[in-house]
Amino acid sequence: MAAPVLLLLMLALSSCGAAAASRAPVGEDYVRPPARPRGGQRKALLGLFPWSKKKASASASDPQQVHISLSGEKHMRITWVTDDNSVPSVVDYGTKSNTYTSSSNGESTSYSYLMYSSGKIHHVVIGPLEDNTIYYYRCGGRGSEFQLKTPPSQFPLSLAVVGDLGQTSWTTSTLNHIKQCEYDMLLLPGDLSYADYMQHLWDSFGELVEPLASTRPWMVTQGNHEKERIPFLKSGFQSYNARWKMPYEESGSTSNLYYSFEVAGVHVIMLGSYTDYDESSDQYAWLKADLANIDRKRTPWLVVLLHVPWYNSNWAHQGEGDSMMNAMEPLLHAAHVDIIIAGHVHAYERTERVYKGGVDPCGAVHITIGDGGNREGLARRYHNPKPLWSVFREASFGHGELKIVNSTHAHWTWHRNDDEEPVRTDDVWITSLAGSQCVQDSSSREFRKILMSP
Repeated sequence: MAAPVLLLLMLALSSCGAAAASRAPVGEDYVRPPARPRGGQRKALLGLFPWSKKKASASASDPQQVHISLSGEKHMRITWVTDDNSVPSVVDYGTKSNTYTSSSNGESTSYSYLMYSSGKIHHVVIGPLEDNTIYYYRCGGRGSEFQLKTPPSQFPLSLAVVGDLGQTSWTTSTLNHIKQCEYDMLLLPGDLSYADYMQHLWDSFGELVEPLASTRPWMVTQGNHEKERIPFLKSGFQSYNARWKMPYEESGSTSNLYYSFEVAGVHVIMLGSYTDYDESSDQYAWLKADLANIDRKRTPWLVVLLHVPWYNSNWAHQGEGDSMMNAMEPLLHAAHVDIIIAGHVHAYERTERVYKGGVDPCGAVHITIGDGGNREGLARRYHNPKPLWSVFREASFGHGELKIVNSTHAHWTWHRNDDEEPVRTDDVWITSLAGSQCVQDSSSREFRKILMSP
């Protein structure tokens, strides 16, 4: 009789443990475990000078820091670096391993920064490509074979979202989580490498993210850590623009700091928090023209990314997004933007649909996700009482997943990287504004009025 009793007791304890785990604190009640050691990264930061050269690869002509991004309809941009300047900017590709039926030539660039000189940075656009298809490719006519998967042309679409990534052990944990999830594309609203003038850290960041960034498109916009401006010597964003070329020209923009693209029924706009954005700026004029060309029947979802959040109840970076919000929020509201995603604040927060500081059923859901794994630590202090528009907030590292199921419904989850990837710390269904009464009411007239203004 003792054995069955013992077994039942063990099962009861197991059930209690599972129940306790399901009631584990979330949000502001969650107490994050002590930080993991970051010795390797700290030594790299302290022991290398800003002009230090990256470690040479096995062969100077081998492709390094490979990453991909969308480049217009059915095309992909392949970017990589070589130490050998004689390597051609060419990509061979096909749908079977080691069988390359197509080839594309591209362009290259390089830059110098104080006593640092970059390798040869190659940018090659390949296509047209089939949707939702695996391609095998080789960079520069030699070296390792890589493979990528193109996004689907229709719903469902799965997007991984991460901000303020950096190069710490927490970054590695976040990337490992993302690697486990099924996604078609990654969106990053600024602060990539945290190089902060130390150019070798751009190289190490490229190597760190290559396993993921070479297989799925990474669409990024700039943050404050990409500025790297030295008055009278260096203009801002030189390294970022050279290494992470986005499809700005394809979307009618004149700057790599803001652009848009469409994928599987979603129109995504990447805005620049660190370039002019007032009503007389080039960015504002471009945004107005871009929004005017959107067809919500073709792309019922409208998503915007930028670096500095507009709705933020954390003590960190309070008010920094106010001037941009004052200039652009009326335009985005009139265009019925569904979701606005930001970084900058090193914590997570999700709002109700909001506009002009209050809950509004026709406003956008704002998500702050600047918690990818940066070296500066978490922003742990929130304002209390919590604003009515703030739904969920937690100071923890993690990433988000936006699964757009169809033209009307999307599923957003946030996963803190203390837990297993399948655990959803925040979980919500979002309904698109495209099919709502919002599109039929006076806000449509408001949009036309803004578009017709000088």
